[in-house]
Amino acid sequence: MADASQEPVTAGFVVIGDEILSGRTKDKNIGFLAEYLTALGVDLVEVRIVPDVRERIVEAVNALRAQYTYVFTSGGIGPTHDDITADSIAAAFGVSIDVDPRARAILEEHYGSPELLTPARLRMARIPAGADLIENAVSKAPGFRLENVHVMAGVPSIMQAMVDAIAPTLKTGAKMLSRTLDADLPESRLAEQLGRIQDANPQTLIGSYPRSTDGRFTTQIVVRSRSEHDLNTAADAVVTAIRDAQART
Repeated sequence: MADASQEPVTAGFVVIGDEILSGRTKDKNIGFLAEYLTALGVDLVEVRIVPDVRERIVEAVNALRAQYTYVFTSGGIGPTHDDITADSIAAAFGVSIDVDPRARAILEEHYGSPELLTPARLRMARIPAGADLIENAVSKAPGFRLENVHVMAGVPSIMQAMVDAIAPTLKTGAKMLSRTLDADLPESRLAEQLGRIQDANPQTLIGSYPRSTDGRFTTQIVVRSRSEHDLNTAADAVVTAIRDAQART
């Protein structure tokens, strides 16, 4: 893994598949990738869910790859006719696509003989020109990387294995630090003070999350920053605001 930089490293994620948009398949990859990248020091800034339509995939990938350090995609690189992601990525980059000898060799070894590599299975060896392969430790059919775009399977176990494979190659930024503070007060009693603290500490992110238990309203406040000093300064101000608000009850 590349050394952590103080500059933010950003990412976009394109989730591809009619089955996600119809609700037939419940996405599990967004939460996994968000948590994984956060732990690495990469900010997942935007997620788009698009159908199995080439123009929509091309549009999303081209928009995000121009904005963010990395783009990740999931879905649509299987053996069936509607798995069109690889072709769409090739179109997005304006390159050709064909059966890749490296990918074919991986699949031949996996299936045991060339005869078992059916036309449907061979579709999974079609890789855009110039792409590097992403290892698939689960079912062997590789994903691929073209410039800053990483193309992975939609099946969660396979996608997660592919993320593990590419993680050491990613440049990472300073990790986001956080402190969680609980206030035995409704959010409305703290909103104004939290707004002032946020304005005074622009290098932090302050979120407040109201909760209700047996009709009693409380608030959880999460302070986030890449700087431990800034984090502590803002968190101390929140603690003071909570204490002052409780004293007025």
